[in-house]
Amino acid sequence: MNIKKGNLYLIPCTLGDTPPLEVLPLLVKKAVEHIEYYIVEHEKNARRFIKSIDSKKNQGGLKIEEINKFTNPEDIPTMLQPCLEGHDVGVISDAGCPGIADPGADVVSHAHLKGIKVVPLVGPSSILMAMMASGFNGQNFAFNGYLPIDKGERKNEIKKLEKRSQQENQSQLFIETPYRNNQMLESLHNTLQGNTRICVACDITLPTEYIRTATATEWKRIKVDLHKRPTLFIIQQ
Repeated sequence: MNIKKGNLYLIPCTLGDTPPLEVLPLLVKKAVEHIEYYIVEHEKNARRFIKSIDSKKNQGGLKIEEINKFTNPEDIPTMLQPCLEGHDVGVISDAGCPGIADPGADVVSHAHLKGIKVVPLVGPSSILMAMMASGFNGQNFAFNGYLPIDKGERKNEIKKLEKRSQQENQSQLFIETPYRNNQMLESLHNTLQGNTRICVACDITLPTEYIRTATATEWKRIKVDLHKRPTLFIIQQ
């Protein structure tokens, strides 16, 4: 007898301590209420999120696997076994949408190989929300992850991204470890041409949200403390 495969649900979560139902649609709540199998970035964070969505859910009955930088890639296919047995499985990132700048993408890739239906649910993506609020080219943009830590290498990479932005009319997005955000902004306005625009999108969806676009020259006069605050940087020449 053929068993109907379960679906792989990509379940977005909040970008901070915002009450979930202020930024997530009802469909996310319904998914969390019925799914018992999860693949998550960190179990503790995922359990806290699930509880915030459905406080009555039996936490002891949840089957949770972790996928992060410590995961052996060979273990990923096994994580999808519940889908092959007819159970729906949910993927939860630590923040925002699974699969976008997130190890959940590897799970999705394997799901397609196994013929498992992938269901992305609506939720906050810091990358898209920052682009929406930047005023930059939303038709052509690239997310570059982290830039080099070494000052010289970082400066070269910033110049390279600025040149690409100018040649291709392409917005360039990247992030930094939160405790180095202030140094990153200083590197940007000291390295870029004066008329290159920089968007700083910080604490997106939180009460402390700060989003501002200005030229590199103007940023030298702007006072803002980004220390230990989740921040996206975007540049456009």
